[in-house]
Amino acid sequence: MNTKSEKNIIVELQDSKEAPMDLLELADPSIDQVNKYLKHGRCFVLKLDLDIIVGAMVLQENSPDKIEIKNIAVSEQHQGQGFGKLMLNFALDFATKSGYQKLTIATGNSSIGQLALYQKVGFEIVDVVKDYFIRNYSEPIFENGITCKHQIVLEKDILA
Repeated sequence: MNTKSEKNIIVELQDSKEAPMDLLELADPSIDQVNKYLKHGRCFVLKLDLDIIVGAMVLQENSPDKIEIKNIAVSEQHQGQGFGKLMLNFALDFATKSGYQKLTIATGNSSIGQLALYQKVGFEIVDVVKDYFIRNYSEPIFENGITCKHQIVLEKDILA
């Protein structure tokens, strides 16, 4: 499945070994965690001018009616230009066309910009997993001057 917008295109990688780890690690600093969901998910990349990879996203089915964005990242020099929103809309379109009823995404309590973006495009907070990042990551994560401790789970209903 491809999505084109001017000279931008989102394509699915056929081999997870081609995944842009540098981008995926922007959203998740644990290589082990990234490799786990790459093994079971589908990796998509956003190409600018048809050849420069500026974004990456991993989608993974959680159940027959629910798919999750396990990772979504835009290169630092391309952030704030609408590429994250473009990839979120792609994920929503992909989920809709694939027959899912819900699209889920999770982030840390310290990810203020991401929390705002996800809610702006219609995701709603449905759960908080206390101490998730403390239990599942060997190194502490700091973002926006805040210790990342809790996982915030958001969900968007898909209208058929």
